[in-house]
Amino acid sequence: MGAFDPDVYRDRIGRVAAELNRQAMAGVVVGAGPELAFLTGSWMSSHERLTALCVAAEGTARLVVPATDAGDAERFEALGIEVRGWRDGEDAHALAAAAFHPGTVGLGSSLTAEHVLRLQALVPRTTSATQALASVFAVKDAAELAQISAAAEAIDAVHEQVPALLRPGRTEAEVARELEKLILAGHDAVDFVIVGSGPNGANPHHSYSERVLREGDPVVVDIGGSLGAGYHSDCTRTYQVGAKSDPEFAAAHETLQRAQQAAVGAAVVGMTAGELDAVARGVITEAGYGEYFTHRTGHGLGLSLHEEPFIVAGSDVELREGMVFSIEPGIYLPGRWGMRIEDIVVLESAGARRLNGAPRHLR
Repeated sequence: MGAFDPDVYRDRIGRVAAELNRQAMAGVVVGAGPELAFLTGSWMSSHERLTALCVAAEGTARLVVPATDAGDAERFEALGIEVRGWRDGEDAHALAAAAFHPGTVGLGSSLTAEHVLRLQALVPRTTSATQALASVFAVKDAAELAQISAAAEAIDAVHEQVPALLRPGRTEAEVARELEKLILAGHDAVDFVIVGSGPNGANPHHSYSERVLREGDPVVVDIGGSLGAGYHSDCTRTYQVGAKSDPEFAAAHETLQRAQQAAVGAAVVGMTAGELDAVARGVITEAGYGEYFTHRTGHGLGLSLHEEPFIVAGSDVELREGMVFSIEPGIYLPGRWGMRIEDIVVLESAGARRLNGAPRHLR
């Protein structure tokens, strides 16, 4: 069910209940996925059937689960969760709605539209539970940090081997297949592999293709895996194939390094995510590449690859001690090349501490 002791999950449910009281909400309903895993350690899936953890402001918790998936009931009960199994033909949504006293109920992000609409027909007032839950899971505890740090160390080890893989004549896909093997050597699963060479690097979310690497090609390598209870790694470096050098690209990469370093150095408890985004964006804009930095500066990371806090322009989310997020500015010139440098950091009282240590200079 998970890598942590039952007390960890009981504490998390209690913290969610406290947040519900702070926000004057009657409860939350979360479906299968990272939110359920955070609160119970379970990554169970019931497909189209409703599986929902209902946490009430009073601190009680009820798991509504199909009878076909209720075999681990005693494991949930050990966390203080009441298990209510239901059979096909029964009204599972009514069982969920009955877990709360009258009031506003938050709905988790993994519930499908079908489940949301049926719950809204039974609960007079609903709202998104995203912020209420994020206020709890965005600040990582010591056990979470240990697994995120282990994942970061594992992905650093992969990046150390990337330069030897990038040889003229190989395809992006060939490199990607080797990277997948290397990721699995230190993780339980591969989450994603991006190998963007030459003009493909100008697409931030390019995956990989049959494009053949050429001497002098810039290559964006963004890779991640997961381990333990489901915690992720996510790290990007930009490389160059061979020794041939493009002076403009090299100068832009130096700008990118300065932008990333400036953001890491500026991150402090109490600033907003939007203020941090402006630090990295300001360095790149001043160098003349502002219009080519096309995405946010970063995102939170934990049991989800992308979660709060999002380091994005205009965000007034306050950064708190214990938050874990990426700092990953990029520059992308369509049809020519792209570049990105990404580290995961944890925000401490003294500032941001990098969890990734792979070299950031152009290799």
